[in-house]
Parts: sequence; structure tokens; C-alpha cells
Amino acid sequence: MCDEKEEELCECGGRFNRFVEPRLLLLLIEGKSYGYELVSRLNEISFPGDPLDAGNVYRNLRRMEKEELVESEWAMAKSGPPKRVYRITIEGEDRLHAWTFIFKKRKEAMEKLLENNN
Repeated sequence: MCDEKEEELCECGGRFNRFVEPRLLLLLIEGKSYGYELVSRLNEISFPGDPLDAGNVYRNLRRMEKEELVESEWAMAKSGPPKRVYRITIEGEDRLHAWTFIFKKRKEAMEKLLENNN
């Protein structure tokens, strides 16, 4: 699946039931964002039959913060309550690269399967 270095970086093991993590990291590598905005933007890169659960997104953000993949801080809004703003860390960037490696390997395996099945 992936080499030792990549496996070491990516504790996810490429489990597809944790797809929220790489998608959040992908959005955060583009810049800081707050939870509600991330939930909205995840709809743009969702998968068929992948219902978006906002609670799941927030649970993942808290877990990812504990794992030091993201950091957050409170930001004062012009109107309304303060918002927690998230940003990706170097560890999060490393994890995203590991996810990318895993996706490329899975893609190669699927392409080979499809080629051999035609």
C-alpha cells in the first residue's frame, strides 16, 4: 500500500471511512477557515452517497487538533459571536501528502483492475 515513511506519516492507513480528514486538510491548505464555512465547502467535494454530518466534521476537527494536524484560535467577528478559525499545521501538511500517496496507489490499482477487466 505505502512505503514505511508514508505509513509512518499517515496513521490513517488509507481507511476510506476517514475521508473527512483529507478533505478538511485539502480545504485548510488553501487557507484558514472556520467550522461552518468548512462544512459548506465540504459539500463541493463530497462523494456520491456521502451524507454530510456537521457533527462529524466538528468531531474530526477536534480530533485533528489533538493530533496537531490543525490549530485553531478564536477570531472576533464584525457582527455576531466570535468564531473558531482553523489552520493546517506542518504535521497536517505531512498527513495530507501521505493521504495523496495512498490515493495515488489506490488509483493505480483500480486503473489496473479496470484495464484487465475490459
